[in-house]
This record gives sequence, C-alpha cells and structure tokens, in this order.
Amino acid sequence: MSDALSKMLESRDWIMADGATGTNLFNMGLESGDAPEFWNETHPDRIKKLYRFAVDNGSDLFLTNSFGGNASRLKLHNAGHRARELSRIAAELGREVADAANRPIIVAGSVGPTGDIMQPVGTLSHADAVEIFHEQAEGLKEGGADVLWLETISAPEEYRAAAEAFGLAGMPWCGTMSFDTAGRTMMGLTSQDMVQLVESLPNPPLGYGANCGTGASDLLRTVLGFAAQGNERPIIAKGNAGIPKYVDGHIHYDGTPELMGEYAVMARDCGATIIGGCCGTMPEHLAAMREALETRPRGPRPTLEAITEVLGPFSSTGDGTGDDTAAPARRGRRRRG
Repeated sequence: MSDALSKMLESRDWIMADGATGTNLFNMGLESGDAPEFWNETHPDRIKKLYRFAVDNGSDLFLTNSFGGNASRLKLHNAGHRARELSRIAAELGREVADAANRPIIVAGSVGPTGDIMQPVGTLSHADAVEIFHEQAEGLKEGGADVLWLETISAPEEYRAAAEAFGLAGMPWCGTMSFDTAGRTMMGLTSQDMVQLVESLPNPPLGYGANCGTGASDLLRTVLGFAAQGNERPIIAKGNAGIPKYVDGHIHYDGTPELMGEYAVMARDCGATIIGGCCGTMPEHLAAMREALETRPRGPRPTLEAITEVLGPFSSTGDGTGDDTAAPARRGRRRRG
C-alpha cells in the first residue's frame, strides 16, 4: 500500500492520534450551537492553532475540523451547499500545518454521522447517505487529506454507506464507532458485531475501533473485545479524558494528564495501534500520553480488573458480548483524576 498512513503503520508499532476538537475550540471562543466548520473560513488561525496543539504535543496524526461538515448537518445552518468547500478548507489548513512539521504527520479528514436515521427505521436512504459522504470525501481529498476518518458512528447502515462513498472517492479510510450504551452503540452493535461488519465490507478500512463513549475504562473494555476477535487489522482507541461534569456553567472532563498517560499505555497493551483522545483531551493530556507511550515498555494484556483499578469503574456491568460477570461496575470507588 502506498498511502501515508499505511507507510507509517508498516514502520511503527503504535501511532499517536490527536485529542479533542470541540473542547479546544470552545476554549478559543466557539459558542454552543455554532457550526465549528465555519471557523475554517472565518478563523483559520484558530483552526491551525488547534492542529498545532496536536503536532506540538506528540501526535503523529490529527483530525480536520470537519466532523459536522456534511450537507445533512450543515443544512441546519443554511449551509448544506457548502459541505464540499468547507471540508476542503479544513484539509487545506491541516495540510499546511502538517507540511511545516519536522516529522511525518498524517492529516485525517474527519467525517461524522449525517445526523439522520437511515432506512428502514428512519428516512435517509442508502443512496442519499452515500451521496452525502461522497461529497464530503471529495472536499477533504481536494484539500490534501491523507486519509478519511469516519468517527462516532452508531448504525451499521451508515458505516456501510460511508465505506462505499470513500471507495468512490478513491481514498483510504479509517472508521470508529461510539460504544456509549452499556458497551454497545446506540443502535445496539457490540465490539464483536463491529469486527464482523468491518470484515464484510467490499472496501474495508485500514483501521477500525472506538471513540468517545462514556469513559476510558469502557472504551478499553471495547478494545479488548476487538482484540479477542483475532483479526490483524489495526485497532483505534480514542477515549474521552475522564467523565464530563458540569462546573460553573461549563462541561469539564475530570481526567488528569496522569490518567490519560495510563490510558494510552493500557490502550496499547490491550491491542490498539492508533491511540488518541476524544472529548476533554487537551494539549497537556497529549503530552503525557506521548511521554508514557515512549518511556513505558509494552506489558501484558490488561485484565478487566486491572483496567478498573487504574482508570476507574465501568459505567455498566457488561459490554453486551455475553461476558457480563467479569469486573462489574464499582459504584463506591472514587475515580482517579
């Protein structure tokens, strides 16, 4: 394979991804309800600063500011017709930052869910979903993204539609889902179900995994579920920096840099190859993660008990795969961070 991420995967046994997009942009002044993608045009300096946060603190790969940049989501801001353009600009800014770095950096074109529910439950058809994803993929491709990065998906139908669209764009891709409902996605998929989905695709991703969700412990339990399936495809772990809490009118994630360093090492030892953070993950978290990955030797695969001992309790007793008796959620234990 000749694309940049494949080349990096061939020479590295772990790759560090970036942290939060929304959390960092809110700290720069983004208002709740605003479309972050507009900032690609109106505040390019802030978007490049976001990307540099990742590069300067050890990330080998960062996601573009285009998560909600598809026509379905942008139509809520009367900008559905600008999906391709805004995604292109997001990638162009990323390309500029990556090319100025003193080491290889992967620009991953972020593609989030459409926000619509697909047929037969909802109204969005497969053909329309493919068209929406294809349009955004072409914009990210034009802007210079190295790889497309599908994230926070819950429905297998939407994952399949994106895979088809990315094939039409001729772009390599990675894809993660969010296992935020007792170890399953909102639409009921388990880690085992996702592996079967990925391997059934005519155009499978370079890597697959989990992002966001309910906390680092839960995400690593899902990663263990992926690893247990025994396939060789790289696994992605992109967990939140602790648990969100409402403090002084703002959402604050309680994970410390120390906790995220522990999470990064445990993610690697659980079987993840591409490791990053999601909501709440700030530059100081990334720096701690990079240091931990570089300085701490690879260890044995953690048990569920070891994960909860270090990172805190699971949010649910089981993860939906049938092994619901191991390491139950502990309700009386204080979470580190």
